[in-house]
Amino acid sequence: MNLATSYLGLKLSNPLVASAGPMTQTADRVKRLVEAGVGGVVLPSLFEEQIRAEADRDERLAEVGIDSFGEAASYLPDPGASMWPRQYLSLIERAVAAAGVPVIASLNGSTAGGWTDYARAMQDAGAAAIELNIYYLPGDPVIPSRDAEHRYIDVLTAVKSVVSVPVAVKLTPYFSSFGDMVLRLEQAGADGLVLFNRFMQTDIDPTTLTISTGFKLSSPAEATLPRSWIARLRGRVRSSLAASTGVETADDVAAYLLAGADVVMTTSALLRHGPGHATAVLDGLTAWMRDKGFGSLAEFRGMLAPAAGTRDAYGRPGYLGAVERATQAYAPG
Repeated sequence: MNLATSYLGLKLSNPLVASAGPMTQTADRVKRLVEAGVGGVVLPSLFEEQIRAEADRDERLAEVGIDSFGEAASYLPDPGASMWPRQYLSLIERAVAAAGVPVIASLNGSTAGGWTDYARAMQDAGAAAIELNIYYLPGDPVIPSRDAEHRYIDVLTAVKSVVSVPVAVKLTPYFSSFGDMVLRLEQAGADGLVLFNRFMQTDIDPTTLTISTGFKLSSPAEATLPRSWIARLRGRVRSSLAASTGVETADDVAAYLLAGADVVMTTSALLRHGPGHATAVLDGLTAWMRDKGFGSLAEFRGMLAPAAGTRDAYGRPGYLGAVERATQAYAPG
C-alpha cells in the first residue's frame, strides 16, 4: 500500500502530520512521533512577542556588558512552557537530527515587522519549511475589511522575502470572501494553506462575573468546515492543502483526503491518546484503502471535490436538498 504524498514540495512517507503543539515541543517527543509513523512534524509556534522580547533583552544586556546568551541565562526569568527564540533554533536542529522526516517550523504573529526576519534563522537551523500562523482578530469595528485582510499579505510578504524554503499560511475561515483571500495569498507567494486555525474563544461566567479564556481540544464535528473548503479549493489553486481540526480516526483522515487534502494534521488526538495513536490511525487508513480497492492516495485524493463532478453538493442545490431532508425528518406530524 502506497501512502506517500507531497506537501510544499516535500516528500512524505504518508499524509499524517503531527501539528504544532505540546507533542512536538522536544526532540524526544518528535522522535517518538516519528517512531509511531507520522510523515512529518510541525514544531510549536514561536511568537512575535517572544522574538521582540528577546531582542529587547539583548539590547538591555548589551548595555551592561553581557553579550552571550549562556551568560545572560542566569539573569532571565524562567520562560515556563514557552522557550526563548535561541532555544527554539536549538529545538529545530535537534528535531531535524532525531526525526528523519520533514520538520516544519511555526512562526506566529499579527504584524509585519522585523520579527519576521527570524524565519531566516529557522531556515538556517534546518527547518524544511515555515508554517506562518497569522493570529489576528480585528476587534475595532472601524477597521475596513480590506485593511484587515491586507495585514495577512504584508506578513506573508515579509517572511517570503527572507527565506527560500516553502511557506504555508495557517488561515482562519473568517473572511467575507475566503476564496478571494486564498488567491491573494497565492499571488503573494504562499506555497501552502493550512485550514483552519482555531482561535481562542472567550466566554463569560455569569456566576463569577469573570471572562474565561482557553483552548479546547478539537472534535471530529469541527471538521466539516475545513473539509468543505479544502474540497472547494482542490483543483483550483496551486498551493498545497493541509487539513487541520477534527482529526481523530482513520475515517477522518480518509474523508479529508477524499476532499483533496495533501496532508492531514492532528494534535488533539495525539494529546488524548499518546504518540502511539498515529500508528493506529495509519493502520486504519491502510485497512480502509484495502477495503475500498485503492493502492495509493493518488487514486482517491480529491475524488469527492467539486472538480470531480460533485459541484452541486457543495453549492445552493446541496443546501436546498439538505433543507428539504431536514424538513421531512423534523417537521411535526
